[in-house]
Amino acid sequence: MTDRTHHTSDSPAFDAAAEFDRQVRTLDALGYPALCGRTPEQFAELVAPLRAEAVAHAGDAGEEYDAAASGRVPFVLVVTRELAPIERTMPLTTLHGGRLPGFVDRSFEPGSLERFVATEEAEPPGRDGVHMLFDVERGEEFCGVVPRDAMAAVAERGRGLLTIEEGIALMTHAPQVLVKNKCFSLGGSRSGDRRVPAIWISQKAPKLGWCWEGNPHTWLGMASAGGRRA
Repeated sequence: MTDRTHHTSDSPAFDAAAEFDRQVRTLDALGYPALCGRTPEQFAELVAPLRAEAVAHAGDAGEEYDAAASGRVPFVLVVTRELAPIERTMPLTTLHGGRLPGFVDRSFEPGSLERFVATEEAEPPGRDGVHMLFDVERGEEFCGVVPRDAMAAVAERGRGLLTIEEGIALMTHAPQVLVKNKCFSLGGSRSGDRRVPAIWISQKAPKLGWCWEGNPHTWLGMASAGGRRA
């Protein structure tokens, strides 16, 4: 796990409630309510119960975080494919300060993306299609490590691998985490073969692609989280 930055008297305290509200506003501005077949008011009602979870379980985030430097964020609000298709949400992501939309790589043959589902360990909690993901790390310590070995190391620590939807949520709420040579795999979604989904930078935009579980890449880590709640 990456080291956590120590709180100093000059560092503003992390406000979990305000951060949750910011994430809801981000989703609203990107059109998620309509994608989910809801009005903004209905969408706000859907995610409202998660606000208390965010405040209660934000962990030891004692200060404002620097996602680009540390590669971690206290939590992200996740909308799963049951409500919003991956093909529609990935293009809503951008690099930090960028304008070009994210995209799904053509290496996903037609229909294959539907087969990349959450593993049993990464199954989203709850039944509403929304949940919270806590203590999220992009996992750059695993850059250059064989993905199969990285996934095993994450499991040994009692942490969970991110699904595709959770990786998109991380990019949506904290695009600063995706930087050159510090991109991340999403081992929580698998299709029954040796492919491991990943998000990296291509053509100045975020790209959802995949890599073989036995092939290491110096620029590709393994994203993980401390827990999920709904």
